[in-house]
Amino acid sequence: MKYRTIGTAPATRREVSVLSLGAMLFGTATDEKTAFAILDRYVEAGGTFIDTSDNYAFWNTGSVGGESETVLGNWRRSRGIGDEVVIATKLGAAPLAPGTSYVDNAEGLSAAAIRSAVAGSKARLGMDKLDLLYAHIPDANVELAETVREFGALVNEGEVGLLGVSNHWAWQVERARAIARAEGLPGYEVLQYQHSYLRHRTDLPSQLSPDGELGTADGNLLSMVRAEPDLTLVAYSPLLAGAYVRADKPLGPGHDHGSREARLTALREVAKSSGATVNQVVLAWMIGADVPAIPLVGASSVAQIEETLGAVELELTADERERLAAA
Repeated sequence: MKYRTIGTAPATRREVSVLSLGAMLFGTATDEKTAFAILDRYVEAGGTFIDTSDNYAFWNTGSVGGESETVLGNWRRSRGIGDEVVIATKLGAAPLAPGTSYVDNAEGLSAAAIRSAVAGSKARLGMDKLDLLYAHIPDANVELAETVREFGALVNEGEVGLLGVSNHWAWQVERARAIARAEGLPGYEVLQYQHSYLRHRTDLPSQLSPDGELGTADGNLLSMVRAEPDLTLVAYSPLLAGAYVRADKPLGPGHDHGSREARLTALREVAKSSGATVNQVVLAWMIGADVPAIPLVGASSVAQIEETLGAVELELTADERERLAAA
């Protein structure tokens, strides 16, 4: 395994594996026994960075979420897991009632909602302090300053270690960080966005915004990470839910643009020359990229996590990277 540091302050920064394991479907689509086996193999291989959310996976159960955190808490207790594994969770997108959606009935990012969500996550995870806490989606009904102040207070009180943000526009991230700087508060240091070798179109409206897919790592976000050394990019859905390699998982309209076929051809060529799988090439490209990212990869079986782990030691040659860049 390889590792990198997230965060900058000596009291809160953490060393984590360059590959993060997503636990989104643990406790719903993936039963606890299988989840435990995947988690055990990941940690055995040196993995130390696991991701969840307080709303996972409400859409599979008709609940408001929390199943994934509960499974992780059960696993931590049964295995005696402590600070050696960093658990990241998110708040703000849990529906307020079963059968509703985060689009129009989310818990939000008010100070009161944040306090309540943190207490729930800590109880389910069995943690006295959350390692990394993300603001999951924007809350148009709450001023950014209120969210920033409450997140900062949680760090200062020792309730939370590092702070992150997901699925916000780049201007919202920078404005929140500016507020934190001006008030001497801890701010967002980890950004979690959808990112992969095939870039997602940014012009299509989404459920959360008519202006496009606000959860996509576009040029604005990538340039921010490049310019700000204290920022870390965590990339969710790096393998596009299997669409790189599975005929039954076709790429949707978000990847319907001119460079797609050329980039898919380059991927296959590099996979052949390197002796790796296409998925492993995607992950290795990301880990060693000019603007590096920590891939956040889910797994529903031990076999899937085995393939993913193989990407960590894959070193693409300069020629292979050039072929991928030029496509």
